[in-house]
Amino acid sequence: MLELPVWLWITFAGMLGLLVGSFLNVVILRLPARLEAQWRREAQEELALQASDAPLPPGIVREPSHCPHCKHPLSAADNIPLFGWLLLRGRCRYCHAPISLQYPLVELLCGVLSVAVVWKFGPGWTALAGLVFTWMLIALAGIDLRTQLLPDQLTLPLLWLGLLLSLLPMYVLPAPAILGAALGYLSLWSVYWLFKLLTGKEGMGYGDFKLLAALGAWMGPGALLPVVLLSSLVGAIIGGLLIVMRKHGREVPMPFGPFIAMAGWIWFIAGEPLLQGYLHLTGLR
Repeated sequence: MLELPVWLWITFAGMLGLLVGSFLNVVILRLPARLEAQWRREAQEELALQASDAPLPPGIVREPSHCPHCKHPLSAADNIPLFGWLLLRGRCRYCHAPISLQYPLVELLCGVLSVAVVWKFGPGWTALAGLVFTWMLIALAGIDLRTQLLPDQLTLPLLWLGLLLSLLPMYVLPAPAILGAALGYLSLWSVYWLFKLLTGKEGMGYGDFKLLAALGAWMGPGALLPVVLLSSLVGAIIGGLLIVMRKHGREVPMPFGPFIAMAGWIWFIAGEPLLQGYLHLTGLR
């Protein structure tokens, strides 16, 4: 890497994170709609039904950004990450419809987490891989929050990338990466079937299994239990608050993927300090 001051690399990471966050908003909004339309067409073909002539929803790369309300193409100034939303005061320049808070929040989150990754690992290939890991987790969490989907198009590349990086090795050796991926998948798979046998209901989706498998490939089997415990704790707290505030009924399913992604990123960045702090508080070390 170029010999530049660390603060300059961190500043660059923040700016890059804002730009990537803008792209992640496109992925979060367009990928599920595109996939669902493709699945619908495939189902119609399989059942020999009349396929719909409606065009597919906009793709991720080719179609330019536009207002979801009036469909007017956005200018370059409107597309400036975070600042474009602030300059427009959260409303479309053309139809004055409100712009979702998702746009600036995802961009800001991506910028802040990108800074944290470079601060943690320093400039180098390890930080670059960590940025990709972070960005994919943000996209997966955003999609799951909106649609309760964790697309294979993101979870499987994240899994394979973690396994490939173990060959260098970058974060863990190949054996722990493979074992972490297998145990990550099988652990939630076992919980899923046990819950279904006891209640007749599905407690989570297969995308959750694949996401935890990907985290196991990146961090090894030792991260799986802390990630599951932390994600369950955060999920229980947030779910309880939503129920108390009556913004979420007890019978309404809540996606678990965002909590897995959140816990996985926290452990990726601060797992060792958290573990040492826990051992110190409990007197085990």
